Amino acid sequence: MGNATARANTWNGWHLAALLGGNAALALGPWWVRLADSGPVAAGFWRLALAVPFIALLARASGQRLTGFTPLTWAAIAGAGVFFALDLASWHIGIGLTRLGNAALFGNAGSIILMAWGLIAMHRAPHRSEWMAFAASLAGAGILLGRSLDIDPKTALGDLLCLLAGLLYAFYILLLQRGRAALGSWSLLTWSSVAGLPVLLGIAVLRGEPVWPQVWWPLLVLAFTSQVVGQGLLVYALRHFPPLVVGLALMTQPALAVTVGWLVFGETLSWLDAVGMVLVGMGLVLARGAPPPVPAETPPEDAEQARG
Repeated sequence: MGNATARANTWNGWHLAALLGGNAALALGPWWVRLADSGPVAAGFWRLALAVPFIALLARASGQRLTGFTPLTWAAIAGAGVFFALDLASWHIGIGLTRLGNAALFGNAGSIILMAWGLIAMHRAPHRSEWMAFAASLAGAGILLGRSLDIDPKTALGDLLCLLAGLLYAFYILLLQRGRAALGSWSLLTWSSVAGLPVLLGIAVLRGEPVWPQVWWPLLVLAFTSQVVGQGLLVYALRHFPPLVVGLALMTQPALAVTVGWLVFGETLSWLDAVGMVLVGMGLVLARGAPPPVPAETPPEDAEQARG
């Protein structure tokens, strides 16, 4: 634990640039989803399918094995892949219904779920900062949901779908947690992505979405920036920072998403929206600083990557 703490405080300008760059790459994901001329779930399918070969190469380059897992590990990967696919399906549909800032915030709600799970696993009541995280998140979410309902019930539905995505992502993280300690993020992300592909394709077909795009560049940018560049920069950077700094850097995602929503899609925020977003952001930052529900030997860079 001492070594982990030391590593989490040895950073330089390159690490900070990678931390901010990774969050920026993930924050732009909803923009590319909206620009894709496939359906939103089909965009999730291509997001994984186009990225899998590169992720597998990164796994091999990092010395992570892609075969020889135990049956229990394969089962966990398959289950995580299903949750990952459902997470992307829910989030991508929500992106098309709500504002980009809301989608970025609610999509990261898994941090709160993981904090709650950690408290249950440790059989203890929340500390003051954890109570504050719950209270701020609930108050902010209530404000944003109320504002979305004022705009259009479909906008509020988009918020709820993005919240569901955050919940599903938390289950994905929990299923792969122990495997990360032994096998590495890239190896597990490779196979969980492969396991999620048929789920996403099936949902897209059942929804009657156009699966084969006419314009490929938004999907190529989505796959490369979200699954390869964003995750790669964070894997490089996260081990060097304490959780509070990681949580603060995470807030660049909704800030950038709000900016894109305003400049590109004409989405505006009221002062009440800003209050709600600040409260949710405070909750997510405080949740990042809470004890994580992971084994002590799990390296900090793999404990939980930013949502994107």
